[in-house]
Amino acid sequence: MNLLILVLFIPIVILFTYSNNVAFKVIGKELQASNIKQLSFLSSQIDSRINQTMDFVFTFSRDPNVQKFNGLNLWDDRYDRMQTRYVVQEKMMLQSGVMNIWPVEYTVYSEQNKEAISNTSNTVEYDEDYLKRNMTGKWTYGDGEAVSAGEPKAFHWFYTNSFGQQGTLKGSNLVVHASFGHDNIQNMLDTYKAGGQGDPLFYHRGDAPILNRSASEQLSNEVIRYLDGQTLRDTMQDVVRLDSKRYLVSVVRSPHLNWYLVDIVPLEQILGPISSSRNFFYLSMVLLFAVGISASVLLYRNVQRPIRKLVKGLQSVQRGDFTVRIDANMNNEFAFLFYRFNDMSRQIQGLIENVLNEKLRAREATLKQLQAQINPHFLYNCLGYIINMAQMKDEEAVVSMGYNLSAYYRYITRMERPTATLDDEIRLIVNYLDIQKLRNGRIHYRIDIPEEMLKQQVPRLMLQPLVENAVIHGIGKSYSSGEIRIIGEMSGGFCRVYIDDDGPGMNPEQQEALNRTMREPLQEDMGCGLWNTNQRIINQFGNNSSLYFTKSPIGGFRTEIVWEVPAGDERQQHPPRQGDFRYANDDR
Repeated sequence: MNLLILVLFIPIVILFTYSNNVAFKVIGKELQASNIKQLSFLSSQIDSRINQTMDFVFTFSRDPNVQKFNGLNLWDDRYDRMQTRYVVQEKMMLQSGVMNIWPVEYTVYSEQNKEAISNTSNTVEYDEDYLKRNMTGKWTYGDGEAVSAGEPKAFHWFYTNSFGQQGTLKGSNLVVHASFGHDNIQNMLDTYKAGGQGDPLFYHRGDAPILNRSASEQLSNEVIRYLDGQTLRDTMQDVVRLDSKRYLVSVVRSPHLNWYLVDIVPLEQILGPISSSRNFFYLSMVLLFAVGISASVLLYRNVQRPIRKLVKGLQSVQRGDFTVRIDANMNNEFAFLFYRFNDMSRQIQGLIENVLNEKLRAREATLKQLQAQINPHFLYNCLGYIINMAQMKDEEAVVSMGYNLSAYYRYITRMERPTATLDDEIRLIVNYLDIQKLRNGRIHYRIDIPEEMLKQQVPRLMLQPLVENAVIHGIGKSYSSGEIRIIGEMSGGFCRVYIDDDGPGMNPEQQEALNRTMREPLQEDMGCGLWNTNQRIINQFGNNSSLYFTKSPIGGFRTEIVWEVPAGDERQQHPPRQGDFRYANDDR
């Protein structure tokens, strides 16, 4: 679910990022175009003011009163000259008043009369060296005169009525001097800044820049350092990072003054709303993603995890573990399901325990039934032997048989316990083999059982039918054999008892058939002695225990009894020790 949420969010974020970048590029281009247009318009306004000033100078220099002031009418009297000076001065002041948004100081120099008239309140003296020094025919910043500390320079232009020779004085020239201070430029810059987003300035390499009145000196100094290292063109734009912020720097050259109008626009300030909306969108996406993940986690904790607990509980019940219980630490519909599941599991466990108890009782009854089937079998053989010995008048054999038979019945009639120690079973086998030895003098036997094994609890009469089988079907079918060996060992958590005889034995096919019979249900045509013993061993010790038949190392038939030592029996940890046996090489 978290992956699905992530897959849903990724295309949305990618599409928004793409559209946002496109919007940034479009707005950036429009901003650059708009900024360069506004700056060009400001430059054209400044040039228009300068053109008006220059047009007035051209016209003014040809005014009859100005020409008269230059001394063309030498016969005028003193009063007329004063009147001429007044008219010339009044025209200059009138022109300056008409252009009050662009105030200009005008001065007329008569080279012939060595006089000067100005519309300023300061007295102006005729200085020919001053005129020669500034007769460049172009607008200049400053006139070569020293200015007071902190006082900015002004722009100056000197015009002479000598056609084609603006840079020279011939001795009878009329020179008109026009100048305006940096305040005119500052006013234009302030007006421009009030209507836009930038921070304009007027720049010329090597001179102090003219800043608007609310300019940031630190930012202006950084821009000036940047401009000093650039090759400026008539029109140029560039995005510059200043003080860890991005600025759009636009430059437009003023043709008349040969200065550059520079506008500094902070991109973050203009593109800030777009960036803010983008960041707000990303923040919203992060919050929505967090909410989605939280909802997924809550859904997992409150729905998916309880379902998984329920599934695991059902799987445990399916495997037969009815003791499983589900903890219900919640107060919702799953708590009711868990409660009902626990109740169901508890009831099933109770039923299983009841069935198990019934099975145990049935198994106990089966063991007693199997034991009851074996006891008569052995009794019939013993009674037959007594009859035979009595017929043969062998009183000693009859007494011995009677003694052993009474010991046997004393052992088997104690039915209160279905099991006995292996030591008791071995004692019974000794009595049985002694009886058989009385009947057949060829029989001799050997019993080697580790002392640790003698304490093992085994089903009653587990060994007797197997030893009887070795005597009857092994030794009894051969006149040359007569050895019985009973050997035990205990290792790897298992006990093993080997019953060997030196009789004719069986071929491999018969042995395999007999082993297969032990694993099949009891049939009417098979003997019940071996099969019953095998079932009793399995019922007593589990499915890892059984009888197994193979060829004996002494040439005859071997019966191997294997059973698993019950868990917790510490005696299984001790390996068998050689020479520590209860009965060894006993041929009584």
